[in-house]
Amino acid sequence: MDHVNRFETRTTFGLLRLEYAVALAVCSVLFLLHLSEVRWWAAVLLFVYIDLIGYIPGAIAYRRAEDGDIPKVYYVLYNTMHSLVTNAAVVGLWALVAGFEWALLAVPIHLCGDRALFGNFLKSFKVRFEPVRLPAFAEFERRLGERGPLEPQLPERV
Repeated sequence: MDHVNRFETRTTFGLLRLEYAVALAVCSVLFLLHLSEVRWWAAVLLFVYIDLIGYIPGAIAYRRAEDGDIPKVYYVLYNTMHSLVTNAAVVGLWALVAGFEWALLAVPIHLCGDRALFGNFLKSFKVRFEPVRLPAFAEFERRLGERGPLEPQLPERV
């Protein structure tokens, strides 16, 4: 919503996902237009390395943990590997060493796909590794929905 109230309504979250969907569409069209020039081993590697390092270890740990509580290292791995900053560095380094190639579009296709199609953004230490609706958030969202769209809730004066 803003830098003071860090939450999204369903509408603003949908709009955020839509922005990533546009980027996903642009990257996918460019990829398809240059399909004959794509080195497939590189495209597959660039697409899957993100989850091989950043998601799969945490998902396995989460499923093995009886209470769903897993070490923070899995969150750090996920956030690092799903970061646009980290992956910009990977793409830049790849382009510097091996040259630019259309297979590099596999990286933004993966990241934009995660955000646009699945709504997966970076993970907070304060929630489960796999999404579980928090009762406190459900209550907050319910109460937020009761307010008029522009009705501020100001503190009472004493």
